[in-house]
Amino acid sequence: MSTESRYRYTGETPVNLSELSTRADHLPEQAVITNALEANVATLSDLQTRLYAEKQTGVIIILQGMDTAGKDGLIRHVFSGLNPSGTSVISFKQPTHLQLNHDFLWRVNQALPERGEIRIFNRSQYEDVLISRVHPEMLLRQNLPDVNSLEDVGEKFFDRRYHDLRHFETYLRHQGFVTIKFFLHLSREEQTNRFERRIEIPSKNWKFSPSDMSERAFWADYQVAYTKMLENTATKEEPWYVIPADDKGAARLIVSNILVKRLQNIHPTYPVVSAETRSKLKTTLHQLKKGEL
Repeated sequence: MSTESRYRYTGETPVNLSELSTRADHLPEQAVITNALEANVATLSDLQTRLYAEKQTGVIIILQGMDTAGKDGLIRHVFSGLNPSGTSVISFKQPTHLQLNHDFLWRVNQALPERGEIRIFNRSQYEDVLISRVHPEMLLRQNLPDVNSLEDVGEKFFDRRYHDLRHFETYLRHQGFVTIKFFLHLSREEQTNRFERRIEIPSKNWKFSPSDMSERAFWADYQVAYTKMLENTATKEEPWYVIPADDKGAARLIVSNILVKRLQNIHPTYPVVSAETRSKLKTTLHQLKKGEL
C-alpha cells in the first residue's frame, strides 16, 4: 500500500478518530527521515517549476489540525525548496468585519492561487464547520439568514455548509484547480508535551497564548467537529489525508510523500516552443557567443 492510499480518507465509511493512531507505524530512524524528506523537497521543487511554467493548474494545499499540531513547522520543512514566486502561504485567522459582511467562502475566493501557483492554507474555509460548531454563539453576530438563535444552528445548518464546501471544491476542480487536504491528527498527550515546551523554553514563549488553554478545554468537542468534517467533506475526488502528527519528522515525510505523488499525477510539463521560436533562439545564442549582442 502506498503512502498516498494508506492515509487517504474518502468518506465512504465512518471514521473514529480515537481508533486512528497519532503515531506512524514502523517509524524509521531520524537520519532516514531527513534524507528522504530532502529528496522529496528536491522533487517538489522540480514539479513546482514545471507547474509554474505550464500555468494550467493551480494547487491549493489545506492544513488543518488542533493547536500545536505542527502546521507551521511542516510548512517550513516541506516547502523549503519551492520558489517563492510561485508559492505562498495564507493563514486564516478570525474573520474581519469586512469578511463577515460577505458569504463565508468570500475570503477564500480572494486567497485562491493563480494557475501555475501553489497556495498553502494554514487553516482554511473548514474553520467554518469547526470552531463555529464548537462555539455556535459566534454565528449569531454574523447576520446570517435564518440564524436568530442557537436553536437555528443545528445539523441542518452544518449540512448546508458541508454541501457548499464539497461543491466549491468540485467547481474549483472543473476550473483547473487541485485541492489537497491534510488533517494533522494529534493526541491530547502530545499536545500537553508541546504546550509544556512552549512554556519551559524561553525562545518558544512567544508561541504560547492563554487562549490556547481555553480552547483546549473543548478538546472532545473539537474531536466531534473534526469527525463530522471528515465524514461530510471527504470524497473520492477530494479526499482528506489523516496524518499521524505526534512525531513531527514522520508527519512531514508522510505529507511530502503524498504531495510528490499528487503533483506527479498532474504531469506538469514545460511548454513546448514552436520550430520558429527554436530557430530564433538558436540565432540569438549564436549572436551572444560571437559578442554581437
